[in-house]
Amino acid sequence: MTRSSTAFAMALLATTGVASASELAPGNGYSIHLDHFNGAVYYTVEKDGYRVVATMASGEEAQPIRFVSTLGPGQRLMISVPQAVGQPSADFEILRNGEVLLVQEPTANLIDNVSTSAIIED
Repeated sequence: MTRSSTAFAMALLATTGVASASELAPGNGYSIHLDHFNGAVYYTVEKDGYRVVATMASGEEAQPIRFVSTLGPGQRLMISVPQAVGQPSADFEILRNGEVLLVQEPTANLIDNVSTSAIIED
């Protein structure tokens, strides 16, 4: 029963467009890719929490921007890039879950990609 429940949960996550998060170790870098922006994120352990630093730019010649935040347990940081009107933003999330820092790349919203030609109108 547990095996089939786990398989069902994994299939459900795959069809809903939910991405898995990756664990980040202190001092290790992680590449960020948001639409036309690329960069890296890392963190250090400080007295008052995890100091997260994310640096991004839209190209080699572009001036980079840096986000710095100190996260306590259960806190999160989201970097968001707007898309075209009517489209969801591209969001990169960093979450502190206890003593673990998780990063999650943006995912495509699969519902937007589903063909609506089979919808029956009343």
